[in-house]
Amino acid sequence: MSIITNVSIWLIPVIILTVLLAAVWKKVPAYELFVEGGKEGVTMAVSLLPFLLGMMVSIAILRASGALEAFIGFLTPFLSLLGVPPEIIPLSLVRPLSGTAALGMTTEMIRTYGPDSFIGRLASTMQGSTDTTLYIITVYFGAVGIRKMGDALKVGLLADLIGIIASIVVVTIVFAV
Repeated sequence: MSIITNVSIWLIPVIILTVLLAAVWKKVPAYELFVEGGKEGVTMAVSLLPFLLGMMVSIAILRASGALEAFIGFLTPFLSLLGVPPEIIPLSLVRPLSGTAALGMTTEMIRTYGPDSFIGRLASTMQGSTDTTLYIITVYFGAVGIRKMGDALKVGLLADLIGIIASIVVVTIVFAV
């Protein structure tokens, strides 16, 4: 076995053992604290449900209403001039909303066009270069009670836009057909 394989097999058990030994050394009730953390996790998950439900309903309305397809149709002539495939636009719009929906779209594009196609490579690169900004802000800011999220939203969406543009530029340069 290689060193990396051995490290990966033993790393988590060693970390857990280290934490338990530190708890015993400091006379901290590790199991009781673990159970308390589990209770807090369940409470947090229940408090996040309304935010998650709101995001899922919003995404479903966007897709079912036809607004997404209309927007893509509007942008297609402009994107064609830039050499950007219009098939990638739904991913770039959905990625800031939902990682699961974006992953489903990426999987479908790779299945349709192939993993070594320009669209497949672009979708994969875009998936890794952007984040679920609106999801993160909605869920995490809502969980801790932050109500003023305007600047974080602007910066997060700007970072997503830069990630999308960088994906298009890098994939075009590296994998130009």
